[in-house]
Order: sequence, then structure tokens, then C-alpha cells
Amino acid sequence: MDLTKQGAMEIVKVWSEDGAGKVVEIPADMTARDVCQLLVYKSHCVDDNAWTLVEHHPILGLERCLEDHELVVQVQASMSSDSKFLFRKNYAKYEFFRNPLNFFPEQMVAWCQESDGTIPQSQLLQNFLNSSSCPEIQGYLYVKEPGRKSWKKLYMFLRRSGLYFSTKGTSKEPRHLQLLSDLDDSNIFTIITGRKLHNAPTDYQFSIKPSNARGDCKELKMLCAEDEQSRTCWMTAFRLLKYGLVLYKSYTVPQQRKTNLSHFSTPVRSVSENSLVAMDFSGRTGRVIDNPVEAQSAALEEGQTWRKRSQRMNVLGSPSPLHPSSLSTVIHRTQVWFHGRIMREEAHKMIIQQGQVDGLFLLRDSQSNPKAFVLTMCHHQKIKHFQILPCEEDGQVFFSLDDGATKFTDLIHLVEFYQLNRGVLPCKLKHPCTAVAL
Repeated sequence: MDLTKQGAMEIVKVWSEDGAGKVVEIPADMTARDVCQLLVYKSHCVDDNAWTLVEHHPILGLERCLEDHELVVQVQASMSSDSKFLFRKNYAKYEFFRNPLNFFPEQMVAWCQESDGTIPQSQLLQNFLNSSSCPEIQGYLYVKEPGRKSWKKLYMFLRRSGLYFSTKGTSKEPRHLQLLSDLDDSNIFTIITGRKLHNAPTDYQFSIKPSNARGDCKELKMLCAEDEQSRTCWMTAFRLLKYGLVLYKSYTVPQQRKTNLSHFSTPVRSVSENSLVAMDFSGRTGRVIDNPVEAQSAALEEGQTWRKRSQRMNVLGSPSPLHPSSLSTVIHRTQVWFHGRIMREEAHKMIIQQGQVDGLFLLRDSQSNPKAFVLTMCHHQKIKHFQILPCEEDGQVFFSLDDGATKFTDLIHLVEFYQLNRGVLPCKLKHPCTAVAL
């Protein structure tokens, strides 16, 4: 690993998705959230609290997002020489606090079945965070048998004390329960190598890895769920039962900086999405726009202004005139959500990596039509593709998602519209799928 002791400071190397690396020198007690804020500042991207460090094990084929409160140096010390940290967005990091019922199907939560009627959302989370009355997750999982390629289907129970399987059907009698893994000294990982390598029965694999196990596959517990929702449920419950209230505090309270960052050549500045406000400078003095409707219209007006301004400049004749129609075909290339000529499979991979939350999206060039584009988005943990076709009217090129019913002069305009209106889409566009270059 890239770990060198220099007094109270440590060297950590972090990689971006494009293979570029950045070396940072950090205090031993610096959290993952603080390191993300440092990288956000150095890379000039907006901190929307979705950035994460990913613990990536290429040989084992495993990865997991570090929790915001984890100490990076401590995690790095337990990693093998081939492992590395990736810097990536994960919009689903705290999504279960916003929509808990989407993450915990009633049939998988033991006390939901035992009670009559629907459990209120607040009660569901409260019980997860309360150590004296925490819920139990139950259901079938496939388990890879040690040293063999075969998988066995077992009925499992996840409690704060660990993950158990029943030796007799679905019985939860103590004499029929056997501990498969504890939570305290283990972490839960997504398996990224695909089902063929492990001969897995489904695509929804995950693994429990003891914290002290570096490169030894024998110590890994390889598991497989029936579908994406149940895999997400098991993995989310594992995190909640292990960390409980610590996760909730990371979600609700901005991290208080515990370390003095004067060691760095540039000061660290964090900008959360809650601190970004719309400003109105139409008068002599600026003012903050508190009304969200007014803020929205001001933002739209500003968007129209630069379009008019750019077109006016072209009419007047700028030093290097660019025709408005040609500008509309290239302007989107500056946007974080545009990924050019990536394949459909690569778009899928990026959406999955960044959390599969509703409204996560990216735009890319169409592979089948060189003049068209494709909107790839996520809704209800399913990835969907919508073709954006050019259409010409009075000599001007427009772009449309709905066969010309709604037309836009450029892709930025189109994205802005669908961020505010659902239109023909299953939901509004909410989170741009971003790849940052460190």
C-alpha cells in the first residue's frame, strides 16, 4: 500500500475512475468524509455529500464504500498491496433514511410480519437505531460452499450479534441456528467480478470479509441474493446494525472538523448542497431568494439569458463566430452528466456504482444513430434508456425525447427542463452521474 509514516501524518493515494491518482498527506485521525472534502476542493467539484472513498480489491473482486466516520489510515493499514482507494459518487449512501420502506420489504423484516398493519417509517428506522429493540432481517440466501464451486440455499437471520443460518428449514430455534459471520470485525462488500467467475446462481452477489483478512479468499463468505432489492436490504441492514446511530449522525449533522488542516498547501472548504442559495442581483444590492418557486424561475431565466447572449454575440460577429446551431450541438460536452461515446454496458456500470437511486442519470452519444443521443437513468432500481433525436424546424436543429412534442435548442436546455418536469420520463432527473478527474 501507499503508506509512509511521517510523524503524525500519513501518505494515502486515491485513484479516480480514469486511472489517475492523487497522493494526499493526512493526519492519522482523518475521516473518510474529511478526505473526500479535501479531494473535492482540490479537484474543483461541488461537494453535495455524495462523494465517497471506495475500498477496491481487484484480485478478490470486491469493493465497498467507506463510511463517512471511518479513519482512512486505519482502513488502509488492513488492505493488501494490490488494493486501492477510488474516489467516486454514491447517491444511495443515506437513501434508506429518506425512503426506508423501499429498502426493507415487510416480508424480510421479522417484526413487520409478527405485527398486524403497516409499520410507520419513523418506527422502522427508530428500531434499527435502537440497540435494545433492533429488528431482524430474514430470508433465503445462496452461500458458496468453502473450497467448492457449488452454492447452497439457506434461510438466514441477520441480527446485531451476527448473520446466522438455520440448519433446519426456516426454524429460528437457538439449537437450529449457526453463526456464519459476526458484524463487529467484518465488512460487507459488493462482488464486482460477475457471476461466471464464482458460478453464482444470480447476478446479485455480495461478500462478508473479516477486517483482518487481506488477500485470502478462504476467509470470505460469498453470498448471493435472489434480486437487487433483497441484496440491498441485506447490505443496508448490515451497515445499520453494525453502526446504528453513528450513520444517522453522519447523515444529519455535518461533520465537525477534528483535525487542523493547516498542513495542506490549500485550505479545505466544504460546500454542501444546503448552503447553495439563489442570488438575485437585479437591483442595486444582492439578496438571497428564499422562495423556491422564485429561485427556480430566476435560474431558468438566467439559463435563457446566456443562450440569448451567445446568439446575440454570433449575430453581431465575435472574433471567432460560432453559429448558434453548431454551438447547440457541442455545448453539452462541458457538462458533468455528458459522457460521450461510452457503451451501454459502461453506462449501466456507472449508474450501478453511483447508487441506483431514482433520478440518477447521464447522457451519452447514441451507438446506433450518430446524430442522436441517449439518456440513461435509474428508476425503482431499474436502468432505462431514452433516445434523444434531432429534429429540424425552419432551418434550426432541435432535440426531443418525445418525437418532437417537446423540443429544445440544446441538450443543456433539455436536461434543465426534465430536472423540473417529469414529462414522458418515469421521474424527474435528480442526480448527474459524474466521473471526476483527480
